[in-house]
Amino acid sequence: MKVLLANKYLFNNGGAETVLFQERAFLTGSGVEVIDFAMQHERNIESPYSTHFVSRQDYRNGGYLSKIRGALALIHSREAVSKLASLIDETRPDLMHCHNVYHQLTPSIVGVAKSRGIPVVLTLHDTKPVCPVHTRALGNQLCSLCLTGGFHHVLTHRCSDGSLAQSATLYLEAVTQQWLGSYEKVDRFIAPSLFMQDSVSRRFSPDRTVLLYNGVDVRNISPRGRDNGYVLYCGRLAPGKGAETLLRAHQAAGCPWPLVIAGTGPLTDDLKSQFARNVQFAGHLSGDTLSKTIAEASIVVVPSEWCENCPMSVLEAMAQGKAVIATRIGGIPELVNDRETGFLFEPGNVDELRTHLECLMGDGELRAQMGAAGRIRVEKHFSLEKHNAELMAVYRSLLPERTSVVAAAVNGARSP
Repeated sequence: MKVLLANKYLFNNGGAETVLFQERAFLTGSGVEVIDFAMQHERNIESPYSTHFVSRQDYRNGGYLSKIRGALALIHSREAVSKLASLIDETRPDLMHCHNVYHQLTPSIVGVAKSRGIPVVLTLHDTKPVCPVHTRALGNQLCSLCLTGGFHHVLTHRCSDGSLAQSATLYLEAVTQQWLGSYEKVDRFIAPSLFMQDSVSRRFSPDRTVLLYNGVDVRNISPRGRDNGYVLYCGRLAPGKGAETLLRAHQAAGCPWPLVIAGTGPLTDDLKSQFARNVQFAGHLSGDTLSKTIAEASIVVVPSEWCENCPMSVLEAMAQGKAVIATRIGGIPELVNDRETGFLFEPGNVDELRTHLECLMGDGELRAQMGAAGRIRVEKHFSLEKHNAELMAVYRSLLPERTSVVAAAVNGARSP
């Protein structure tokens, strides 16, 4: 079997790319031929298909004309359509699986595959198909105005940073893909949370959407009960991620415990200048360094203020046997059992977060108990083995004539 994997990058930038690389490793290890399609980037891993990758797009920088050209490429990439057509004709894949293809590749590539009789799977890492700005947020409230496909609301409310120009670009992008029927041509949407499944069900029929949670490789993570007495945040330092809320809660508690901030982003310098007492800004961590940092933390906090889908930061913390304090938003409550594997709090609520921090940091036995419960939960519901088996079942449903080949991969996913 040949599977074409499409994503804007071919390097692991965390989050969605972690899921992509997990699936890619599983497929290649199961004897499936993986065909890569992405954007050119110096951080990409080596691929025999890189000559087919589209040129790097940067629609945020440059002069006025450059931004205009970038905006048009964001809406519909003729280069991506042409290069994908060539790649498909050369390799003849059985199925195309798209991850983050918005902007750099554009959903227009779906039509290329469908015109050649190739079924298409799209993993929904955010709500982009039903929300042009992908956050489902209007101010500080959950928004449902565009879910059925009436995208004019993005103009009315200037949803993209209050900018009419940016909002107009995203509106044009949404209605262009609607006119092309790009999302309507997708055979299966993979929703990594019930929240995501419900979000897109207003526009797409339920039989086209499959619930498939992200997975974590619990077989290669062994909690050792280490607890070095610090609170840990892993994520972008950007609006909507809630890092400032955590820093304020830590400050309100009197900064009695070390707080490690693992991540970078546009708010880095501002947060560093405001919050210094007992805070370590560790920068971007990955691989063994990140795993060790999680393993030695007392608790992990995920204070997101926008609608997270199925954050790997929560699953990785639970796999390490850590109690998790996280916001009651998006798909997070589907992962964290309130008062069993950690605590949930309202987004942006500094006082509530401070209370939970004081409770867990003051009770080592309780956080160990919650961490152990989280490990059991992730083993049962969110293992990578379970994710891979269910992914192959999705493929099998779209490739009935290749049932024996796909079934072999499914059996491989289930074997110890």
